Amino acid sequence: MHANFSNSLLRNAGSKKIYDAICESFRPYVAEHIEVYGADNHLRLTGQHETAALHHYHYGISDRCASIRIPLATVQSGWKGYLEDRRPNASADPYKVAARIIKTINTQDVYHKLNDHGLKDLCPEPMAAKAVYR
Repeated sequence: MHANFSNSLLRNAGSKKIYDAICESFRPYVAEHIEVYGADNHLRLTGQHETAALHHYHYGISDRCASIRIPLATVQSGWKGYLEDRRPNASADPYKVAARIIKTINTQDVYHKLNDHGLKDLCPEPMAAKAVYR
């Protein structure tokens, strides 16, 4: 299972800086995400076979080996779209996965990072997320 997610900010962003700020908001919470992303992820998230290593976080455009993949369609749409967290596995509770993602992207850190780039008007407090699971 991967968790595709968006919120109004991601769907209307129009800015790589917004996507970078949101993707970076996951970096301090790798352990908290892995904790709810299903059993035995240490066997699956090895860094081989189109996965990121368990405790190594990175994101990238159309990168199937990333922890968070920014779909090429999002970039081609002018940085408007969604993100894909590739770490959850099929045994994960989708409600816990969604709750963890929402908690992460709803942090003041995201708001402050956007403020640092002069983009805080694009980020209402608090941010709301809509998660879709595949």
